[in-house]
Amino acid sequence: MENKRVVVTGLGVITPVGNDVNSFWQSLINSKSGVTRITLFDPSAFPSQIAGEVKNFDPTLSMEKKEAKRTDKFVQFAVAAAKQAIIDSGLDLGKEDLNRIGVVIGSGIGSLKTIEDETRKYFIHGPRRISPFLIPTLIVNEAAGWVSIIFKLKGPNSCVATACASGSHAIGDGFRIIQRSEADVMVCGGTESAITVLGVGGFCALKALSCRNDEPEKASRPFERDRDGFVIAEGAGVVVLEELERAIKRSAPIYCEIVGYGMSSDAYHITAPDPTGDGAARAMKAALAGGQIKISEVSYINAHGTSTMLNDRIETKAIKEVFKEYAKKIPISSTKSMTGHLLGGAGGVEFAVLALSVRDKIVPPTINYHNPDPECDLDFVPNVARKVNVEVALSNSLGFGGHNATLAVRKFRK
Repeated sequence: MENKRVVVTGLGVITPVGNDVNSFWQSLINSKSGVTRITLFDPSAFPSQIAGEVKNFDPTLSMEKKEAKRTDKFVQFAVAAAKQAIIDSGLDLGKEDLNRIGVVIGSGIGSLKTIEDETRKYFIHGPRRISPFLIPTLIVNEAAGWVSIIFKLKGPNSCVATACASGSHAIGDGFRIIQRSEADVMVCGGTESAITVLGVGGFCALKALSCRNDEPEKASRPFERDRDGFVIAEGAGVVVLEELERAIKRSAPIYCEIVGYGMSSDAYHITAPDPTGDGAARAMKAALAGGQIKISEVSYINAHGTSTMLNDRIETKAIKEVFKEYAKKIPISSTKSMTGHLLGGAGGVEFAVLALSVRDKIVPPTINYHNPDPECDLDFVPNVARKVNVEVALSNSLGFGGHNATLAVRKFRK
């Protein structure tokens, strides 16, 4: 049976640079950073004291106050982004067969804040004070669960937990569910809220975070010679994927068509990427093959581009392995230079960037790019957005554990 075609009909984001798609996109194309000194706790004891925090977020705009009190921010972010995406898609859920609409939302970590709070209660007051909401608040699948419950979506429901590749794997899995006719619509993406003492402390212990505390907005500098680590961030990106004929029949807005999904494992190290870039290269090749995309058709890559020494060098090597000499002709940018790294939420947010770049024919920049790293010698769209007629675009997500995911979209044509 021939695979169904799948299009993107709705976008929703909660990010450090905007809590809706328009403000998010305007920030990116205007080179605006959302990185600031941490306000969620006193960071003065930590080597890294900066983050991409979500600002002015009100969960009760998307869920009841009672529900908001029972949920962690990673769930609240996902529900808010899902609501935006569903509204954006024009879906009238009151008239839909909700058995044919599913949810796949990934998260790398879940709720560290709940673990911290309840552990503190236990050591001070003993086990009787542990909240009955501890387990259902902290587990990673609760974002997908709550989105399903609030919007009454009864189709396939799943959660992906593949570290920083979670959001991209979730979208890829949703894409394949529709391709196989197991659902008509999928609400998918990624979410994270790990800016806590354990989250920041853990990544500091790994020496993975930027310590450019005096200049937060200049700290995330992917592919740049003077990069010193990533900037932890929070938020969510959720999209509505829909079977093509169904979307056309209801005159839905179509951002682009999702055509390829590649996944692979480095099988190398639990935190470090394979120095050859083989795993990332195989994920990109699989996405190209699945979408029947010629190398010369690719007009934009949203790189994983974390601003760590190893990732940026090895991702550059992987892109060169896949695209050979053509690699130098492709505009490549890392929007993490502005948002910071949303961990499990990154893939969802960066997939939204692909859809918007196709729609508006513009590629966001890699900001803070001043001194090129000689080992990262591709076109990283330095500092200023660029007009590009984006026909085909890729997004890479590479996670701890060696998880690699690449998504490919194409400008929609009947």
